[in-house]
Amino acid sequence: MSVFALGLNHTTAPLDLRGRFAFSPQQLPVALQAFRSRYERVSEVAIVSTCNRTELYVGADVAAVDPAVDWLAGVGGVSSQTLRSHAYVMEGASAARHAFRLASGLDSMVLGEPQILGQLKQAVREAESAGTLGTTLQQMFQRSFAVAKEVRSSTEIGSHSISMAAAAVRLAAQLFESLGETNVLFVGAGEMIELAATHFAARRPRVLAIANRSVERAEALATRFAATTMPLADLPDRLAEFDIVVSCTASSLPIIGLGAVERALKARRHRPMFMVDLAVPRDIEPEVKRLSDVYLYTVDDLSALVQTAGEKREAAVAQAEAIIETGVQSFVQWLDRRGSIPLIQALHAQADDWRSLEIARARKLLAGGEDVGAVLEALSKGLTQKMLHGTLAELRAADGDERTRLAQTVSRLFLRTAGRAPGDDNKR
Repeated sequence: MSVFALGLNHTTAPLDLRGRFAFSPQQLPVALQAFRSRYERVSEVAIVSTCNRTELYVGADVAAVDPAVDWLAGVGGVSSQTLRSHAYVMEGASAARHAFRLASGLDSMVLGEPQILGQLKQAVREAESAGTLGTTLQQMFQRSFAVAKEVRSSTEIGSHSISMAAAAVRLAAQLFESLGETNVLFVGAGEMIELAATHFAARRPRVLAIANRSVERAEALATRFAATTMPLADLPDRLAEFDIVVSCTASSLPIIGLGAVERALKARRHRPMFMVDLAVPRDIEPEVKRLSDVYLYTVDDLSALVQTAGEKREAAVAQAEAIIETGVQSFVQWLDRRGSIPLIQALHAQADDWRSLEIARARKLLAGGEDVGAVLEALSKGLTQKMLHGTLAELRAADGDERTRLAQTVSRLFLRTAGRAPGDDNKR
């Protein structure tokens, strides 16, 4: 069995197209089961879905790539050709290298950012819960986590890190004279919102509020940051109260529309609003960006700012890549050895058949009163002949270069006497 990765990310596909392939945590178990049940040859699959990427990791031969492309294209409601024009496929060592680089923060929009490692671990837990995480993917991901840990501990790849949330704070600080005089609203209560709230709370804004469908999650987050909460249904009517809006939910449709923002601007007498849409698919209708008093940024808009910080860590990349390459080669060797397992199992089964046959014959002879020594001699010769019959037949049938290569292989396999190489007897 091999492994391949199929995906699209912030470098290969625009935001709106990526949004078509985003999976919420609640959708993942059904999607994993649906994919595996559709293709009998596939028993292992994991899905990584973040604001920057959607990737399928599949434990199967490359022949399963086309069915995987067709399935993912169907999920996104696009043609397979359209998906292929924005997707990448990696197999074997390339797939492992990609996973290892991703876990280490080398393939992220923010170089060295640690959040993707947690997202990968969550993807593994989801696949394990769904029963789609087999030995091959388990090995690859666990090795990727170990490599990421080594990269973090022995290089400076994560130093001076700037996250999407930190980038949003920097942009907001350029618009408002003092963030301490602003009202900030967070829409959602997931990991990205928690990270954003941490960064904005450090600037001590005048008001922090959280709107979320789940009141319990909103209140839990609000307690941490001394924020107030509000029902998501109240959002359109209260939008005008806030100078800064950061949204990241799992909604499949925008929850902040153009009309609601226009009404909010009118109520604010066109005082500027700073809005950040970290969701994929979008939470805020893209037409909002055309309004003159709104400064709307998406995850793709933040890429230039975070890349500036990334350039400061380029010196550590080469060291990290070397660590990753060592991990990849180790995984490939494991994969190659695993490919020999069916042959090893077949050899053991054949040897057991021969052994059972010769033991049965020996017992029959002993029951008939044959000499024990003669029976043991016959048993050993019978086993030896069975083990060598196929090899000797191939040697006799081969000729020329083929016979030479076969003879060398047979010598390595059968003439490896303990402590002595073939031909040593001739040196005495």
